[in-house]
Amino acid sequence: MSVHTENTRRVTTHRLLEMKQRGEKISMLTSYDYTMARIVDEAGVDVILVGDSASNVMCGNQTTLPITLDQMIFLGKSVVRGVNRALVVVDMPFGTYQTGDIEAVQNAIKMMKVTHADALKLEGGEEVIDSVKRIIAAGIPIMGHLGLMPQSINKYGSYTVRAKENAEAEKLLRDAKLLQEAGCFALVLEKIPAALAEQVAKELTIPVIGIGAGGGVDGQVLVLHDMIGLTHGFSPRFLRRYADLQTIMHDAIGHYVDDVKSCDFPNEQEQY
Repeated sequence: MSVHTENTRRVTTHRLLEMKQRGEKISMLTSYDYTMARIVDEAGVDVILVGDSASNVMCGNQTTLPITLDQMIFLGKSVVRGVNRALVVVDMPFGTYQTGDIEAVQNAIKMMKVTHADALKLEGGEEVIDSVKRIIAAGIPIMGHLGLMPQSINKYGSYTVRAKENAEAEKLLRDAKLLQEAGCFALVLEKIPAALAEQVAKELTIPVIGIGAGGGVDGQVLVLHDMIGLTHGFSPRFLRRYADLQTIMHDAIGHYVDDVKSCDFPNEQEQY
């Protein structure tokens, strides 16, 4: 059991800032349903992300693009019901904030009102800064996301490391500062060089959470299904698997099937 479960004080955006200031690393994992969220929360994770990665691991899509606003709201509501301590952040899906700041605010308000989440996350820098400002002005906390941005995968053409060249690295740093100035409470950096991520974390006062961005940032995030081994096909360098639940579940289900076929289940103690 994690020693952090003793700390039951609710995690807020201000508390994340305090954690950065005192050098305490921030733990963040995805969840997409009530049962998993309850387990993750009770284990002591600081931030739970209802990620649009649900498009991949829950819906079987190749990218995050197909998942809809209503689907993300459904998942967000389910997760919030299972959480007592962690800060819950819900991804705004593709197409809900890129078309203009007015529509972005309307979609953000709907997500917050229906899910009861603590904050929202969206991808991009200067290109979406007006939407970021309007949403924050409406009283909604926003977590930014730079580096590899899965909602822009068709533009990139691959999931390779981003910001390796000077021009893209300089733009990322500018965008990070723009997001902070706009009022974002935190920033995710995905799949960028560790040295650049560390520089961003040092130059920003808000917490910087990394995924494939090295250890010099203020915290780490992974997709839960990858981290506990429910998925096996995705094995990037930054992923550490802490369990192999796919094999455990496969064996357990196979054992159940065998017991049903052999009439061993249910036995006399398992019936009325």
